[in-house]
Parts: sequence; structure tokens; C-alpha cells
Amino acid sequence: MTIQIAVAGKGGTGKTSFCAMLIRYLIKNGKTPILAVDADANANLNEALGFPIETETVSELIAATKDPKGIPEGMTQDVYIEYKLNAALAEGKNVDLLVMGGPEGPGCFCFPNNILRKYLDHLEKGYKYIVMDNEAGLEHISRRTTKDIDMMFVVSDSSVRSVRSAGRINQLIKQLNTRVKQIYLILNKSTPEDAELLKDEIEKTGLNLAGVVPGDPQITEYDIKGKPLFELPEDSPAVMELSRILDKLKV
Repeated sequence: MTIQIAVAGKGGTGKTSFCAMLIRYLIKNGKTPILAVDADANANLNEALGFPIETETVSELIAATKDPKGIPEGMTQDVYIEYKLNAALAEGKNVDLLVMGGPEGPGCFCFPNNILRKYLDHLEKGYKYIVMDNEAGLEHISRRTTKDIDMMFVVSDSSVRSVRSAGRINQLIKQLNTRVKQIYLILNKSTPEDAELLKDEIEKTGLNLAGVVPGDPQITEYDIKGKPLFELPEDSPAVMELSRILDKLKV
């Protein structure tokens, strides 16, 4: 059975870094193969994972199929979409990556989105875990291009604005048809003292605080040098604390 994990949060909170470290944790613990889905319009999960991306995003290829002239003669639209989706999947040793891309353009995308849902339903059978990096608006979840979610992490930093944004994401989830079995707040780039100062705001979100991941100079160093966060060492403070949190949650 495939376990679906979704990650969301306000821009700049470090949710993509969180995703990369989460995938690193899963691989380290033998929970493979993994499908990583970058559903943030500002897609950069590939860089955090060290993936070179040379294929079209899912949004680009679906938009291209809206033009009947773009479909090869003798192929139906649904067959062509599935063919292009297979080409959009970047494959790695323990983790594969699918980049969803930006928002849809004008016109109805109901049919290609139905094909996308069917494709993801079929694709997930080959993976133990699916990890989806979402934007705060949860576009791909709201479009129902993903199934119900087993575990969701809402990532916030130690600002009041970010914590309140996490609360709005929680409210948005409740308005959608997607069912989330477990949902947690992660306070990122923060300290236990920050969590204590934000206690009242955190309670207002309605989210359970799973843990506090510290700021980590090694993450800053890797970002400056363009090195994949996926390769952070075992003694990274963020890696060590996140591993402890995930162990506790039995991810």
C-alpha cells in the first residue's frame, strides 16, 4: 500500500528543504522506492534532490494537448497525454520525480486532469511512498489530482505571519474533498523558545505541533554553493532533529 505524504507552507518557510530531508530520511530507512511530486508553481525540488530536469512539466504538456494540431495523427488525446506523462517522469536510483509546473491557462482542463488522475493512480502502485511538495494554495490537491493523504506537514517559520498562514492552510484543507488522515505543524528554522513565544498563535491554527527544526548553517552553505540538500551530512542539526521527529511520528 502506497503512503501519501503532502507538504505545504508559505513561501520562504523552507518546505522544499523539509521535503528533501524527508525523502533523505525515507531512503536512509529503506522506505523505497519513492515518487517525489513537485506541485509548487515555483518548482525547485529537483535542485534540492540533485535532479537535472530536461523534460516538460505536467502543466506544460497538458496545455500543449489542448491544441488538436499538437497531437500526432493516429493518436487519441488520452493516449498522447499518457505517453507524454511517462516522458515527464525523471527517474533516479531510489526516487523518481514528477514536476507539475505552473497554473493552468484559460479553457477547460477537466478531461486532461481526469487523465492525470488516472495516470497518478496507476503510477503510485509502483511506489512505497509519494511525497508531494505543494504551494500554499494547494492547487493540485484542490483539483483532486491526488488521492486522499495519509500524512500532511504544514511548514512554518517563527514569524506570526507564517504561523497564521499555516492556520489558513489547515482551514483550506477542511474545505476540500481530499481527506487528510493526519496533519501536523512543523516550526522550521526555529528554536523551542520561539515555539513557546508563539504558543497562543500555534494553538489558534488548530494544528498539532510535531516539532521544531533548528536553523542550520549547513543548509545555508549548501544553498549558496548550489549543492543538493539531499546530500546533507548525518551531523547536520536539521537532519538530526527532523529524523527524531519522524521517528516519533512513525513515518
